[in-house]
Amino acid sequence: MDNGASSYRRFLDGDESAFDEIMNELFDNLVFFINGYVNDFYAAEDIAINTFSDLIVHRGRYNFKVKLKTYLFMIGRCRALNYIKHRRTHAETELSEELSVEDESSIFEAVLKDERRRRIYSALEVLPSDMRTAVYLVYFEDMTYDDAAKVMKKNKKQVDNLLYRAKKELTVILGKDGEHLI
Repeated sequence: MDNGASSYRRFLDGDESAFDEIMNELFDNLVFFINGYVNDFYAAEDIAINTFSDLIVHRGRYNFKVKLKTYLFMIGRCRALNYIKHRRTHAETELSEELSVEDESSIFEAVLKDERRRRIYSALEVLPSDMRTAVYLVYFEDMTYDDAAKVMKKNKKQVDNLLYRAKKELTVILGKDGEHLI
């Protein structure tokens, strides 16, 4: 799929199921991206839902000049920054997550996978915000440098420089084992 543009065209032509395709393909990634800004999963979900509602309410805004994924991430980033600007501090409670596994090898694999993910995310948290965002967009969301630059409101060379510096810092932070994780 072309990141949802053809599905959105079908939706504009009256095919309601096409919007479900867009949601299924892009929603989780958008929530994860927004959560990187707001550090509140539920708020990130709300912001992502509002971002998708823009496609329904303001049907003429998306002009197909950029990929739909890029457009949604640009809107999501702006909404996340607005949320941060206007949110009030309040107490948060975390709910524990359940891990359902069937045997010991599954448990071991799940623990290893979780440990790798934890190491990568903790290393990413050390990076400056722009570097972290560039890494996430290019390596986790498979965006091109051009698309990432549009989302971040930077040019392609700036994104390239951010990624170069981020790779160097991540290699230092993660050590020799980090080469396999990046």
